[in-house]
Amino acid sequence: MSRLLRYTLALVELVAYTGLFFQQVKRGKKIFSAKFWKYAVKFNLPLIPHYLSQTVLSNADRIMINDMVGVEEAGIYSLAYSISLIMTLFNTALMQTINPWFYQKIKNDKIQDLASVAYTTLVMIAVVNIAVIAFAPEAVAIFAPKEYYDAIYVIPPVAMSVFFMYSYDLFAKLAFYYEKTGFVMIASVVGAALNVLLNYIFIGKYGYIAAGYTTLVCYIVYAMGHYIFMNRVCDQKCGGARPYELRCILRISFGFLLIGFVFGLTYCSIAVRYILILVMFLIIIVQKRKIWSMMARLIEKRSNGGT
Repeated sequence: MSRLLRYTLALVELVAYTGLFFQQVKRGKKIFSAKFWKYAVKFNLPLIPHYLSQTVLSNADRIMINDMVGVEEAGIYSLAYSISLIMTLFNTALMQTINPWFYQKIKNDKIQDLASVAYTTLVMIAVVNIAVIAFAPEAVAIFAPKEYYDAIYVIPPVAMSVFFMYSYDLFAKLAFYYEKTGFVMIASVVGAALNVLLNYIFIGKYGYIAAGYTTLVCYIVYAMGHYIFMNRVCDQKCGGARPYELRCILRISFGFLLIGFVFGLTYCSIAVRYILILVMFLIIIVQKRKIWSMMARLIEKRSNGGT
């Protein structure tokens, strides 16, 4: 059934995009332009390894668990991985909201204005992924029978990886804008290669749960690589100005990791876990005005474009 669905989607996309292709050719009145082809190849060629690396990061662990441990363990891991990645939908929606404003600021040489929005959205991403971690046992109970209960121990590291997926996107924007896609490629390939290596070492020793932690480590390295290359782009194109303070990024990241791991340790005690959830809920209630203010600023920036 899933194979039929994939073929159906591929057919729909083929028909739709073929029509759009010929429509664009008709509008452009020219099929081949050496200038534009050269530009497109130069920009996009390094992105092929980049997107292939993202595919490796997303799928290598499950393939290797299936080969090295077993089909059942791969199924448990896949369930945990799917639940953990639910919040990538939030990542995508939030990033699409701020993208026009971000690129307008970069275009206007106002990259210092990016920080406040970046920090705010990082905190928001952290909060929603902590919620996934906090309610992981309940989520697994809803989506799968009790035989899959051990999946809860994979959810914390993979859900924390979602935070660093978002971080990467914040850092890579300047490289994309200034067409330094070679930098993007290098950081992504390093992260993917490290993922395969760590999976090979630790899945065999510690089982499929280790794959969740290798995924987290690799996405941290992935985000760090893009941060380093972002700074190199800033040195070349922005006169050495920096959009973010490393200290602030680290504070948010370490705070998020600490809370995520603490919740992971509470899975053996439902009472302790719910007390922590209640404490977090009360903090959000107390800070609700500040949170709504953050949301309002994001909506206003989306509406006003580059202002």
